[in-house]
Amino acid sequence: MGWEGCSRMRLLRIYNTLSRSVEVFEPLDPPNVKMYVCGPTVQDLAHLGHAKTYIVFDVLYRFLSFLGYRVKYVRNITDVGHLREDTQVDRILVGAERERLAPMELVDKYMFSFFSDMDRLNIKRPTIQPRATMHIVDMWEAISKLIEKGHAYVVDGNIYFDVSSYENYGQLSGIRREELVKHRVEPAPGKRNPADFALWKRAESGYLLKWNSPWGEGFPGWHIECSIMSIKHLGEQLDIHGGGQDLIFPHHENEIAQSECITGKRPFVRYWVHVGYLTVNGERMSKSLGNYVSIKDALKKYTANDVRLFILSSHYRAPLDYSESVMDQFVEIRKRVEWCYARVLEALAEGCVEGKPSGEFSGRVDSIFEGFIASLCDDLNTPQASAYLMELVRTVNTLLDSTRSPTRGDLEKAKQALADVFEVLGLKPPEPWGGGERLYLVVDRVLRLREEFRRAKEFRVADMIREALEEAGIQVEDTASGPRFRVLR
Repeated sequence: MGWEGCSRMRLLRIYNTLSRSVEVFEPLDPPNVKMYVCGPTVQDLAHLGHAKTYIVFDVLYRFLSFLGYRVKYVRNITDVGHLREDTQVDRILVGAERERLAPMELVDKYMFSFFSDMDRLNIKRPTIQPRATMHIVDMWEAISKLIEKGHAYVVDGNIYFDVSSYENYGQLSGIRREELVKHRVEPAPGKRNPADFALWKRAESGYLLKWNSPWGEGFPGWHIECSIMSIKHLGEQLDIHGGGQDLIFPHHENEIAQSECITGKRPFVRYWVHVGYLTVNGERMSKSLGNYVSIKDALKKYTANDVRLFILSSHYRAPLDYSESVMDQFVEIRKRVEWCYARVLEALAEGCVEGKPSGEFSGRVDSIFEGFIASLCDDLNTPQASAYLMELVRTVNTLLDSTRSPTRGDLEKAKQALADVFEVLGLKPPEPWGGGERLYLVVDRVLRLREEFRRAKEFRVADMIREALEEAGIQVEDTASGPRFRVLR
């Protein structure tokens, strides 16, 4: 369906952190959408908390594309300037010392590790993935402009943004000016106000990450990086800017202030979208608490579809608590969903009765799919969309269970609906049989032997055969029309 058709039929509504309300999504230049998402600081393995954020924005990216928008999606790589709150030491340097690597060796190691994790989670690659260190000169130009306009000042080689020069500071987070002192505690002599934040930091002798700037050797502040990368690649005003909710203050608050002062345009971003925390026993999953599960470790036990279905079971703005017992439930859900899709593919491959889709089945599938799309249009309500997916699975399974010979039209209708839902949610579709004709023939003969044991009431032997097949990754389902199987991934 083309963009214009979708725009007339459906309106996407999304929660805007800036207005604290759900708003109709209206991009600046339809059908073009400019979206920026804060990427990782690449100093260690990415964990499932990161996966939650990037899976949510992947679904938003996919859904906007499905509706017909042309999305230019930028997600950055932070490879300098992100200081630890407690020590004010660059996280890249902390990681480099930990692993006895040069800073840029560490960056490359974990940047490519992150890319691999995203690929394995079936997260589509953004249009552009810029690195902060590739934009140092652009940052100098922007900082110089802020100094000239009176929004920034230099103190002993350090450059700070003057929060008092921007009257709307606090609009995103709602923080009051009297609260800023206790939230901004950088011990820096010469700052006019404790709330002022660094745009450029002077580097001490021997510091490993530094550049010769107009103000001496130093490195950029974390906040200026995202402003410059987003403006450089998307322009002075964006449609969507997002990240985890922990970035609302101070990172995104500071981005708004400096960006609008650099360009003189307002708003810098039309829709601010933030993702709730992934928690463990109610506490935010994080490296500092040691309660994290890396994406790599998670994918040793679970498939990408397991992880995605788990994360999409909760509304993106709500917290989501992780545990292995909960994950095991989504393993079973994933098996049911993939099994249904595989049954359709297998029925088509086996040779089905020619014919158009029946009116009743076609109407039911259309109604479910419309509900699925309407759910996502309602502030990306993935829990409700997931419920429609399960309803679609039940409807398709009922068709397959009720007749030995469904028509090609019905099967193609089911396949298209499942394929569209899988594409929008970023689920990997299964493959028919999973191992080719030879595997099918072998398993088919084993199942015939098992049926003979069942008819002879040798249920213990029949169960042993089924368990052996499942240990080998072959799932068996007993139906009224006989046993069916699928190869698990």
